Amino acid sequence: MALDCHFSRHGSGPPLFLIHGIGADESAWRFMLPALQKRFTVITYDLRGHGKSPMPTGEFGLDDLVDDLERVRESCGIEKAHFAGHSLGGMIGPAYALKYPERVLSLGLLSTAAGRSEEDSQKVWAVVNAMEEKGIPQVLETLTNRWFTDEFIALNQDIVQGRLQQVINTDPTVFLNVFRIYAGTEMMPWLHQVQARSLVLTGENDGGCNPRLNGLIHEALQNSELIVLPKYKHSILLEAPDSVVENLIRFIESS
Repeated sequence: MALDCHFSRHGSGPPLFLIHGIGADESAWRFMLPALQKRFTVITYDLRGHGKSPMPTGEFGLDDLVDDLERVRESCGIEKAHFAGHSLGGMIGPAYALKYPERVLSLGLLSTAAGRSEEDSQKVWAVVNAMEEKGIPQVLETLTNRWFTDEFIALNQDIVQGRLQQVINTDPTVFLNVFRIYAGTEMMPWLHQVQARSLVLTGENDGGCNPRLNGLIHEALQNSELIVLPKYKHSILLEAPDSVVENLIRFIESS
């Protein structure tokens, strides 16, 4: 059953819904909002169990997150919109477009994954298993190195620590639930059915959502553009917001 998630509305113009990833909240987009809200009516929201949104009762899946997004759209009174999601959000967006194609003007798939090999899947499930066995705080160093470049970590400890604190503050049951959705979702069987024009964008050195997998996403989609940002890892919304927002604006306004 869909939950009424917390959302915020910014700016004016064509509507754009932004979907954050695991253990984050709507503030994930804070560095991109100033530019986006000058051109779009931007809707940011917190996934269930994250930020200011209500806690779920029991296990939930990707379909539930899709239904939550549809509830947010209904609450906003917006008929059609552009959608962009990061990481797990980049899976929610296409799944939403598959279920509600008439609602979607375009899609942004940012730092997400599909077409994982057996080795790829083993690696992501190893992180899940480590968190389940050792506890989430004990795996933060692994996440830090997956998310940020060494240079960024050295120069931006406040941003890095703030992101890690978000993870710690997320209910561990919810965090592991969404991480299992991210690890267990395979979009390849249905991506070819997604009709919306799509931007596929990732970092060159993103270990889990690498250019190889994003190339497969690009090939599977009916109408897409692929962008690989040199040097960056997974947390491109925090480390490379200017590059992401530049590509997103260009893509949406060219559609």
